[in-house]
Amino acid sequence: MNAALARGTGWGLLYDPALVAAPGPGFIASLRAGAPAGLAERGRGAVVFVPAPEGEWAVRHYRRGGLVGRIVRDRYAWLGAERTRCYREWRMLAALLALDLPVPRPVAAGWRRAGLCYRADLVTQRIASAAPLSSRLARGEAVDWRGIGAMIWRFHAAGACHADLNAHNIMLDAAGAPWLLDFDRGRFRAPGAWREGNLARLERSLRKIAADAQMPPFSAGGWGLLLAGYAEARRLRLRASGP
Repeated sequence: MNAALARGTGWGLLYDPALVAAPGPGFIASLRAGAPAGLAERGRGAVVFVPAPEGEWAVRHYRRGGLVGRIVRDRYAWLGAERTRCYREWRMLAALLALDLPVPRPVAAGWRRAGLCYRADLVTQRIASAAPLSSRLARGEAVDWRGIGAMIWRFHAAGACHADLNAHNIMLDAAGAPWLLDFDRGRFRAPGAWREGNLARLERSLRKIAADAQMPPFSAGGWGLLLAGYAEARRLRLRASGP
């Protein structure tokens, strides 16, 4: 996919010219102002859904988490446009999409600078009729654990390290197919222990959700199927690339 840049004093936009035509400094703000939907149920950022030519777009405002986020909610140190979190995530999504991996298509990434800090937003295409894995579990719906494991291996095989792999960032569409969202701070890495770290983080997320008295208990069987799907996809990959 192609990328275009628009920039003025104190602002910048990286966007897909096939989806957005000549955006100005108020492009993302105007999207938020016209959003008819409420906040999304995932992530710490404020996400709204807005009508688009085809389906909907998700507009996410970057916000900090943890103790720092209580003091500095949405400001980041300015180190140059290409090092903004929104530009880096937009470019990673574009690269993953080029590898035919199941991620939402990036629409636009925008920053606004104030002195030594900036604020940022990311616009992506919304995955139609999709819900987080955590929501599916809460409703007691069937989940294709093997399929999720195979999906994670595809990302790992491509060297894509997700910085926060959890049950809220894995989305399941109407057909039950898995997608992966929120590549903020994600990056491409050589094979290593980070792969096991990703899986361990996801398991902790699932166990934390299951600790809620209103949620179904942690499914050891489901987790085993996920690992089996991951291992099977890995074996098939190695077999295909072998002598």
